[in-house]
Amino acid sequence: MSYGPPLSEGARKLLLLGSGELGKEVVLEAQRLGVETVAVDRYANAPAMQVAHRSHVIDMLDPERLRGLILQEKPDLIVPEIEAIATGTLVELEQEGFKVVPTARAARLTMDREGIRRLAAETLRLPTASYRFADSLEEMRAAVLELGLPCVVKPIMSSSGKGQSVCRSEAEIESCWNYAMEGGRAKKKRVIVEGFVRFESEITLLTVRSVSGTAFCPPIGHVQQDGDYIESWQPHAMSEAQLREAERIALAITEALGGWGLYGVELFLTEDGVLFSEVSPRPHDTGMVTMATQDLSEFALHVRAILGLPIPGVRLLSPGASRTLKAARDSRSFAVEGLEQALAVPSAQVRVFGKPETRKGRRMAVALASGPDAESARAAARQAAECLSIRYDG
Repeated sequence: MSYGPPLSEGARKLLLLGSGELGKEVVLEAQRLGVETVAVDRYANAPAMQVAHRSHVIDMLDPERLRGLILQEKPDLIVPEIEAIATGTLVELEQEGFKVVPTARAARLTMDREGIRRLAAETLRLPTASYRFADSLEEMRAAVLELGLPCVVKPIMSSSGKGQSVCRSEAEIESCWNYAMEGGRAKKKRVIVEGFVRFESEITLLTVRSVSGTAFCPPIGHVQQDGDYIESWQPHAMSEAQLREAERIALAITEALGGWGLYGVELFLTEDGVLFSEVSPRPHDTGMVTMATQDLSEFALHVRAILGLPIPGVRLLSPGASRTLKAARDSRSFAVEGLEQALAVPSAQVRVFGKPETRKGRRMAVALASGPDAESARAAARQAAECLSIRYDG
């Protein structure tokens, strides 16, 4: 395999659809291998745009604008990084000869909670929480009463936990429906209602499909709040039987989705076994911890895989952890403070994402740390994150 330098006629061109903090790391890893990068998002100055060779601002849910941009750029690789994309257009473009990572079908199914849940539970017969779908408040009310309380309500399409809530009483049903409608993307007025899973822990099993075969990263434990991750650590302690079952589930779902690239498979560890939760066909937010733990981060693995390059294996160099810094309110005038104190913590690293504005609950930075064991790393990452703050100037 060979290709020319970026911005030349012989360059290998990667077009990234979604340019947040995860996309930023993908762009950096692609550039390390000499790839020309184009970052796309719905707003200007997104994190990946700040490091890409070129960028565009469009509504990626607009099929005509998405198609027009891709025909203009003619990328070798189209890499979806968020859910809010006109995935039907990606399917059409793939049929016309464009390469969508890992596949257009994977992008379409995994960005639709209904599609991926039906594939996992009904086609592959993987163990999942009980679930129902609802297109109206009244249908949701019936689903809640059938599954029992508490239960979890999620929009069919959303990201980073937006619109997700736990419904604990009949009095909360309407507010949970409204919250899902506010947090969902693509204007889909449909939700999934899941039976509440009493789990011991939840993990992400990063699974990479490449020319070298399928490989698994050591399991990542994480804590979520309102459906969005707060901290993660690697490795997460699991029994040998749990790990074998987790890898079986991850292998089944990623083989069904196909293509080359990294998948983030989310699983619940319960008293009764391992349950499939969700899967994303791209680097996972909880996997940012791999920048402090592995010889190849999840971003490096993803880029190698989608370029068709070999991945002989995944090595854990050290246990590690991550902890996020989130915004408390909306602002276009702010500054991240406390870097000096955070970086004085032994083994700590910090990634400031460079987002142009804050929104309440939006991730703005992450602290990373390594250590002799996961708990020591968690303590160091937490200490570093607590040194960081956001000063609001307006």
